Amino acid sequence: MSLDPLRIPIPDQPYLPRRERPMPSPKNVHSPLTILVCASAILAISLGVRHSFGLFLQPVTEAGGWSRESFGFAIALQNLVWGLSQPFAGMLADRVGAGRMIIAGTALYVVGLLVMALPQGETAFILGTGVLVGLGLSGTTYPLVLGAVTRATTPEKRSLALGLAMGGAAFGQFVMLPGALSGIGLLGWSGALAAMALLTLAMAPLAAPLMERGHVQSQGAEMSAGQAIRHALRHRGFQLLALGFFVCGFQVVFIATHVPAFLSDKGLTAGIGSTVLALIGLFNIPGTYYAGLWGARWRKPMLLSWLYLIRAAIIAAFAFLPVSEWSAYAFGAAMGLVWLSTVPLTNGTVAALFGVRNMSMLGGVVFLAHQLGAFLGGWLGGVLYDRLGSYDGAWMVAMALSLLAALLNLPIREAAAVPAPAPAKA
Repeated sequence: MSLDPLRIPIPDQPYLPRRERPMPSPKNVHSPLTILVCASAILAISLGVRHSFGLFLQPVTEAGGWSRESFGFAIALQNLVWGLSQPFAGMLADRVGAGRMIIAGTALYVVGLLVMALPQGETAFILGTGVLVGLGLSGTTYPLVLGAVTRATTPEKRSLALGLAMGGAAFGQFVMLPGALSGIGLLGWSGALAAMALLTLAMAPLAAPLMERGHVQSQGAEMSAGQAIRHALRHRGFQLLALGFFVCGFQVVFIATHVPAFLSDKGLTAGIGSTVLALIGLFNIPGTYYAGLWGARWRKPMLLSWLYLIRAAIIAAFAFLPVSEWSAYAFGAAMGLVWLSTVPLTNGTVAALFGVRNMSMLGGVVFLAHQLGAFLGGWLGGVLYDRLGSYDGAWMVAMALSLLAALLNLPIREAAAVPAPAPAKA
């Protein structure tokens, strides 16, 4: 038995028929700590690059003579493609291991960034941003990477491990945003995107410990893939969790995409917008850590309700009070504490309901709801700005949705979901 506190001890198994035997664990398994470190680094690169796209809104649209709605649509399409492809990427990762899917996602991500960097008009930019990067993100982000972390940790350590992994993602945002802004200044927006494509290649070697060759899949009460997806879609708690995550997607993508432009409209510099997004990443490190820590002690859906209530208050204070440099920094710090804190709590709740065997697939399904919200947040922000001449309407929608999400998470319980028994044969 391993002394590693994150490893699941596997007792000796009695003889079982072939179809009921668990898959044997490989001899040279990477430690859960190694998996956690590499997972955090992958999320830091993938999401750090992704969260920097808002800094490109103004230089790209000004260079091409496009509207903000066009850029917003490209980001919205990216999130839609990301979400629609995520359950299928997760299903494959549950079967062949997360590492292989991460390598495939890295290749698509790099090609997408290079297409974005080429000044070929709106259609090519939307193809690279929306389709190729969207597919790349489905292979390099939350459900796949956190699914591997979930399978490598014991239930009592799982929530904390997920929080630490998301802390790595937040650190990537903190580092990447100033770097992207400097890259735009030194290399231009096209050169900065090409440099980010080169950095993204580093995710491929980091995927090696997440290959999960022959990883153990729990048997007994855990469900098959088909059984799990059918039962999850009928489960009220899963439905409410997905609806709440829809709101998270709307808010995160709207803020990441449009806040730099919103601040510029208020007379603040691009550097302040970059600093605000970097502060979100910095303060999200303790935010995700404590979300994971507290998720192991208290009901995760209750914590989610509190997070959404706090978001509503932060949005109201920022959007409808006078905006200054220091109020913008305060918004970045406060929003950072609740930014990605929803992710370890949401994924931890999915694992509590349905186990870890199909974690990447079910995490991908609930993440699809997140990305539908992200599509609406990225696109609607641009539409409302172009129609109304300000972001006030979009801020009001974000605040109202936050209050709704707080109510949706309250009735969710973390009791393990048990599928209905199959009808007895005559």
